[in-house]
Amino acid sequence: MDAASADTELRTLMGGSLRLYDEPPRGAEPLYALFGDVKAEDWSTDLDRGHAQSIDIVVWSEEGGARTALMAADRFFAILDDAPLTLDGHRLVNLRVTELASGRDKDTGLARVTLRLRTVTEVA
Repeated sequence: MDAASADTELRTLMGGSLRLYDEPPRGAEPLYALFGDVKAEDWSTDLDRGHAQSIDIVVWSEEGGARTALMAADRFFAILDDAPLTLDGHRLVNLRVTELASGRDKDTGLARVTLRLRTVTEVA
């Protein structure tokens, strides 16, 4: 996620650094983002072997509202939608943001914003 790490506005929204985790660190206070659900499907053609992936990034809000989480999700959108990323062993065909949705966690009451990405890759 070098593209996101280099974005000053996103880092500022997240308290000075990119706070994107596989799972929340113990005691982490929002605002942070987590990798969410991932799904991969075959997208091979007669000539190339490839996959289409659906990847969620979930941004958790600070207590009291979703505004900052929505702003951070919007920055992820701007950074990642159609980004020309380089991948080891694969060629990126496309990367698109397909959905942005907000909800509230029943247990904590915190708002979360889910950014759904769709990417298509081919084996290099």
